[in-house]
Amino acid sequence: MISSPKKFPEQAQASNRILLGTSIQGDLASDGDVRIDGKIKGNVKIAGKLVVGEHGLVEGEVECKSAAVAGTIEGTVKVEQTLAVGQTGKVSGKVTTDKLSVEPGAELNGSVSMGAVMRKVSKAKEDSAKTA
Repeated sequence: MISSPKKFPEQAQASNRILLGTSIQGDLASDGDVRIDGKIKGNVKIAGKLVVGEHGLVEGEVECKSAAVAGTIEGTVKVEQTLAVGQTGKVSGKVTTDKLSVEPGAELNGSVSMGAVMRKVSKAKEDSAKTA
C-alpha cells in the first residue's frame, strides 16, 4: 500500500534520484536519501544515505550519513557512518569515515581516515553547535 503524501509529507521527499543521462553542474543538498545514476560536478551534502549507481559520477566534495558506491566519486568524501565501495566502485581523494567496506575489484585511491578521527570531527561539530 502506498501512503498518501498529504498524510506523510516527509516521506514524499525522503528519496531523490538523479537518473542516467542527467548532468548537473552545481551543488546538491538534501535532507533525505539520494541515488545518483547521472553526473554531478559540484558539492553534494546529504543528511541521509547516498547511493552512487554503476554509471553515476560525482566530482567534488561529498558529505553524507552513509554511502554505497558502485560508480565513481572524485574528491573529498566525509561519511558519518559507513562507506561501502562495491566491486565496480571507484573512489579517489581524501576519505573520512567511521567504518569502511571495500569489495574485491573496487578502487580506492587517496588517503583514508576512519574510526576515532570521524568521531572527533562529529563531536567538534556538536560542541560548536551547542555554543552557537
